[in-house]
Amino acid sequence: PHPLLYLYLSLPHYCAYVIGLMAVYWCTEALPLAVTALLPAVLFPLFRVMTSKDVCMQYLKDTNMLFLGGLMVAVAVEHWNLHKRIALRVLLIVGVRPALLMLGFMGVTAFLSMWISNTATTAMMVPIVQAVLVQLSNTAREEEVQTVTHINCEEKGPEKEANSTGEGSKAVGNGLSFPLEMDSTEKHREDEERLRMCKGMTLCVCYAASIGGTATLTGTGPNLVLTGQMSQLFPENPDVINFASWFGFAFPNMIIMLIAAWIWLQLIFLGINFRKTWGCGTVKTEKEIAAYNVIREEHRRLGPMSYGEMNVLMLFILLVVLWFTRDPGFVDGWATHFFNAEKEYVTDATVAVFVAALLFVLPSKPPCLCSWRSQSSDVVPQSETEPRSSLLTWQVVQKKMPWSIVLLLGGGFALAKGSEDSGLSAWLGYQMSPLERIPPWAIAIIVCLMVATFTECTSNVATATLFLPILASMSQSIGVNPLYVMIPCTLSASFAFMLPVATPPNAIIFSYGYVKVSDMAKTGFVMNIISILCITLAINSWGRVMFSLDSFPSWANSTGV
Repeated sequence: PHPLLYLYLSLPHYCAYVIGLMAVYWCTEALPLAVTALLPAVLFPLFRVMTSKDVCMQYLKDTNMLFLGGLMVAVAVEHWNLHKRIALRVLLIVGVRPALLMLGFMGVTAFLSMWISNTATTAMMVPIVQAVLVQLSNTAREEEVQTVTHINCEEKGPEKEANSTGEGSKAVGNGLSFPLEMDSTEKHREDEERLRMCKGMTLCVCYAASIGGTATLTGTGPNLVLTGQMSQLFPENPDVINFASWFGFAFPNMIIMLIAAWIWLQLIFLGINFRKTWGCGTVKTEKEIAAYNVIREEHRRLGPMSYGEMNVLMLFILLVVLWFTRDPGFVDGWATHFFNAEKEYVTDATVAVFVAALLFVLPSKPPCLCSWRSQSSDVVPQSETEPRSSLLTWQVVQKKMPWSIVLLLGGGFALAKGSEDSGLSAWLGYQMSPLERIPPWAIAIIVCLMVATFTECTSNVATATLFLPILASMSQSIGVNPLYVMIPCTLSASFAFMLPVATPPNAIIFSYGYVKVSDMAKTGFVMNIISILCITLAINSWGRVMFSLDSFPSWANSTGV
């Protein structure tokens, strides 16, 4: 046979070697994640899997631009402290009862994580949680000191002389010593309750940050990997996954997961005591009033909304509205009307970049409409001579933008393209054809278990990057809608609850010292089970209707080769 035949037959093996090497490097972090993502640019041309030109084109696709635009808006929200104002305002509304306080922390964290990175959300929320917990602890100590002082005052009575001689020790012991012993036991029990409350309040933040990011397309990396892989592996799909369709599916699942996580954390750390945790039929205690004052003081320090904050808020609302109305699915969006049914000319990335560009155009201070007055006066106010900067500067973006994620996404697209071109995807799909005997819902559960375990050890973006092309090939070979297995894989990649190293929010919470690894592992294991059950419910109920999962779509027969 011709030597080139051997070369052609070995292409899938070369591609599999590159994927295996990158998987090991991503798991062990022998190299930085972004550097590992660049390996296809070297190894694919070396092994003749793809040309260098074709590989490099995968590193800046439409999905990367969507990520960049969305993150620039998120950076502006964070830069102007708009997220902190929203968080504190919601906490003031919710209240400081233990159960409601936890619900408030989780709701705010999940909402913010939908739009800005889960790491930034956690880093902002944890100091607020810490300040509230410290105030609760200090108030509890003051109450204990007052109680001890009251008991000491009661000792100064007729029994004082008897106590000094020891003759009335038994009688006094029945009256004072036993309560003092009980006070010591009670103090130990209260300390344990306080520690459990600290664990629950901090864990709820990192869990809510991971859960909330799944609700929007730009909330977390795996969601972007999914939309990018769909457009690359199935180029003829009619924009099945866009911002509106993903939100319609993932947001209800996020709400269910958030409520389930809240109930679980209450059972573990707060206990079922409606009178104590909800405050049913009771007035606010001194601890609760002190915690409320801490939140109110933090909100007061922010002052009134500035001109820049209001502009950023308006641009944020504009971005969300344009995303939702571009192609809602159930009606024609503005993209269809403006471009005469050729809506593919405009994507979610177009909207994100447009709004991000406005951040560099609009001023951070109101324009001076009375500049003519300065001409008639000799003294010009300093505020009018200072240059008016824009809402966002490139220096801020350069400092806060997680550029490594752009390379991670590009590396994933390069792997998917290499798998298609080399024939590795087709070979893997053929090897998995016996799975057609298993019901699709069972396959989805197996995928969730496998990915949820794998993501505890490696990056969620890397996990989605490795599994999604394989699952796409498998779905083609067994005749199942690709979204039936790719969506559970994408969601499960974000649910890393068990280990501090699994995701940055977990590491931030662990660094505060309230939570041990064993605490996170035991609580997170149940959280993983809850997440799998919620995903199974979502994909087999409203997800089945939204994405027509009962049928094998015609666009799934096409590939990006």
